[in-house]
Amino acid sequence: MNFGQAIETLKEGKQIVRRTHFGTNVYLALQVPDEHSKMTQPYIYRIVPAAVGEMIARVPWSPSQADILAEDWSVVE
Repeated sequence: MNFGQAIETLKEGKQIVRRTHFGTNVYLALQVPDEHSKMTQPYIYRIVPAAVGEMIARVPWSPSQADILAEDWSVVE
């Protein structure tokens, strides 16, 4: 799917993934603030796997030009 379709998929509450040119996967999700959040606007974050026994990190993410033009986004099943 293209980036526009990927964004719509995030808005549906699903996670997306894209394989990078480094051979790793980039997993993304959308955070929508609620009344308890410090953030006031929705934002996309990258899910970074942690070492065994540690919490998974959520890092705010901004797309590169390559990400925006990519056609190889897919839904995480």
